[in-house]
This record gives sequence, C-alpha cells and structure tokens, in this order.
Amino acid sequence: MKREKTAFISIAAALLISACNTNGQNTAHNHHTPQPEASPTAAAPARRIPAHFKTPPDLRTLPPTLAPEQFTGETRAAYQVAKEIPVTLAQLPCFCYCDAIGHKSLHSCYEDDHSVGCGICKVSALLASKLKKEGLSDEQVRERLIAHYQ
Repeated sequence: MKREKTAFISIAAALLISACNTNGQNTAHNHHTPQPEASPTAAAPARRIPAHFKTPPDLRTLPPTLAPEQFTGETRAAYQVAKEIPVTLAQLPCFCYCDAIGHKSLHSCYEDDHSVGCGICKVSALLASKLKKEGLSDEQVRERLIAHYQ
C-alpha cells in the first residue's frame, strides 16, 4: 500500500511538472477576454492556439510582472522583456499551454515565477522582443510566434 501511494505521488508530481511540456490538447476555462484562435493547415491538423488577447488590453488592467533584477541570465532577459513590452506579451499565446492552469496569455507567465522553469515561455518572450525591435507590429509578432510553434 505504501509503495502504491508513493508511486501515485510520483506520477502526480510528474504531471504537474510537465505542464510546460504538454502537447496542447488540454482545454482551459477562461473567464476573461482572451480568445484562442485556430489556424488549420491542409497538410496536418494545427495545434490548438492557446489563450491570448486578440486586441491590445489597457496596460492599467494588466497585473505587474516580477522584477527582472531577481533573476539571472536568460530568465532575467525574458522578465525584462515582460517589463518592457507587457501589452505585446498579453497579445501572444503561450505554447507551453499554461492556459490550462488559468493563464490568459504569455504575459501571465511573467506575473509569477512560472517562466523561471519553462523554456517555451522564455524563448517566446525573447523572440517577441527580437521581432518588435525589427519593427513588427504586435499582430505580426503573434503570427510569427504561432507559425514558430505550428
């Protein structure tokens, strides 16, 4: 019995940890404005597009992100992006499919320490920053991010 309980706890912990690696088949119940979009292709079924804001939310309605200064390296750089372009990140889906745990967009990943352990969140924010610096609009950044993960 004790061995079965330990096995169950191990499996449950593994499922929680894998939240950043899910294949996107989970669905989430959102109470806010984000609206998932789908982009089917003829070659193969497209992955579900996670929750995000289709239009720019008012900056005053977005919760603050954590201070980049409390992190180092790539994590610090990603949290800096969240601080610099929060409205852009709010318009981007997060392809670790954390909308299944209530996140509303990529911005949500930076409101707490979720992104610290999630490479998808960090890569997405850093890519968004690079594309914005190249002069792309938020909508174009979103299209590129979706194409990157499709």
